Amino acid sequence: MAEESQLLIKRYASRRLYNTETSDYVTLEDIARFIREGREVQIVDLKSGDDLTRQYLLQIIAEHESKGESVLPIDVLTDLVRSYSTSATSVVPQFLAMSFEMLRNGQTKMMENMGKMNPMGSMASMPGFEAMQAQQAAFIKAMTGGMGKWPPRTTEPPREGGSEDLDEIKSQLADLQAKLARMNK
Repeated sequence: MAEESQLLIKRYASRRLYNTETSDYVTLEDIARFIREGREVQIVDLKSGDDLTRQYLLQIIAEHESKGESVLPIDVLTDLVRSYSTSATSVVPQFLAMSFEMLRNGQTKMMENMGKMNPMGSMASMPGFEAMQAQQAAFIKAMTGGMGKWPPRTTEPPREGGSEDLDEIKSQLADLQAKLARMNK
């Protein structure tokens, strides 16, 4: 579907959601369908004008997850909850946005390369697949700087070093924060 202007959904006091484009009421599943079709959606409270988009998008995700349509591994959900109470809060939104951008770009490249792949071959034999994996691993390592459980599993044994490692991590975090500050300007 061609990209159209943002779809405005108004929430009435009765909590019903009104599609201003088609002048009818919609459900959360309708909103999820609009988004899957490529539409940008904004949900606002009719009376206060508050933007409720984030709240409803989280509700859509929660409903899909509770139906067994799990996309988010427990480790990721745990790290997200943990990030709300740490200094990582400022880094996580940019990290997630950049990760999803890489995912979209990778999916586009994968679809372009599907025609080049042997139908009986694996994804690993697809042109560019190894480079995409290496790029994602390097990105995750650079963005997390060893925070939490990202990357979730490593084959390297833990290093000894105590305060030297802590100083190195602090330095890497400061560098990362400086880079993010420059990106936001």
